[in-house]
Amino acid sequence: MDGKTVSEQYAIFADKLLFRYGKSFHWARYFLGREAGLEATRLYAFCRYLDDIADNNENDNITKLKSIEDVFRNNPNEAENSPEVYDFLQLAEELDLPVFAVKDLLSGLISDQNNVLILDKNQLVQYAYKVAGTVGLMMTPILKTSSRRALPFAIDLGIAMQLTNIARDVLEDAQLDRRYIPGSWCDNVSAKQIVTFSKAGTPEERWLVTKAIERVLSLAEIYYSSGFKGLAYLPVRHHLAILIAGIIYRLIGRRLLNGGTKWWEGRQVVSKTGKALHSLYSPMLLLNRLKPLPSHQSQLHSCLKDYLNFDEHN
Repeated sequence: MDGKTVSEQYAIFADKLLFRYGKSFHWARYFLGREAGLEATRLYAFCRYLDDIADNNENDNITKLKSIEDVFRNNPNEAENSPEVYDFLQLAEELDLPVFAVKDLLSGLISDQNNVLILDKNQLVQYAYKVAGTVGLMMTPILKTSSRRALPFAIDLGIAMQLTNIARDVLEDAQLDRRYIPGSWCDNVSAKQIVTFSKAGTPEERWLVTKAIERVLSLAEIYYSSGFKGLAYLPVRHHLAILIAGIIYRLIGRRLLNGGTKWWEGRQVVSKTGKALHSLYSPMLLLNRLKPLPSHQSQLHSCLKDYLNFDEHN
């Protein structure tokens, strides 16, 4: 194709995916620079590939995800059968990405293939780690972090963004028989009940869901705060890029709250103008780099000890 190598062709394909499905990150990518931007785009394309398998309305989703899981656990040579997996493994080798994070990511996506009913806050944080905190971990080598002490903060920013996703997509997820808002926060209403409440629920019934969404967004703020602090471990340019992405993503939840958390009206988005305005605000927050490098609050990961296999304090 126009004399381009396979890698170059795949990079073009990955960029189109990012533009279509990850608009906040596509905007922030331009602040990363060419090399890091391309690497981040390749990582996004791989994660998008896994998400697409998980979200397809096909009967063999679990089989496909488990076959990819087997590649990472036992048979890396089988990666050649999938250009997405093969490119990721090349990227992982080039940058020494934490491949164990992919296994946790796949575990989270496989769990989505059954009816989902999150029970409590701990399960919520564990799920958010699996499907998004892991991506934060894999981004750290791309962003040229200055210390392993940055790793838990990267997890926190991923968790925060996933909590925003969950708060934004309550109705869409319920229509897929998935309830990620903890049952202990909403009187254990089912996904089917959430769909019913969206169409003909009483104010009291809708409030059950609303109050849970507000608690999810409150929890997200805690993880955003931690994740943003950890950006000080990045080079300035990368700090700015990820800060922009995080601020824009957090804005989704804040607009949901400011609009009265009317989850039954559909998802909240941020316009191009909103992205541009909040990007201009971001450089002022770089003043935090003048403070001493932060230490991570270990209690934020108290429910993740069975998943994280690195020493956060090195």
